[in-house]
Amino acid sequence: MTDRVSPLRPDRACLRERGQATVEFALVLPLIVFGMLAILQVGLVVRDQVAVVHAAREAARAASVRDDPVRAARRVLRRAEVHVGARPAVGQPITVEVTYHDRTDVPMVGALFPDLDLHARAVMRVER
Repeated sequence: MTDRVSPLRPDRACLRERGQATVEFALVLPLIVFGMLAILQVGLVVRDQVAVVHAAREAARAASVRDDPVRAARRVLRRAEVHVGARPAVGQPITVEVTYHDRTDVPMVGALFPDLDLHARAVMRVER
């Protein structure tokens, strides 16, 4: 009688390797999920920084043509804090600074990243 393995039935070594792969996957999966959530959190902070820069530009544009810079910035970013410099003569630059408190609240990784204060400054010439 020969010890042949049936092609339809896997041998014990193959079953053990399959179990080993499952255990390794179970150990690595939390690290992969954690890494993906950290990348998501960084992406959200970058998105908010772009929004802060856009709000500063909109507010500077509004201030340069005698419109309300605070309202213009808050159309882009609701909780933005807007600081407008003194209004100079026509043709001179006016400076607007926008600050935004960004909360990092992605589950599992939000606690590792501190909340940030994002800043942007825009300068435009006064048109009227």
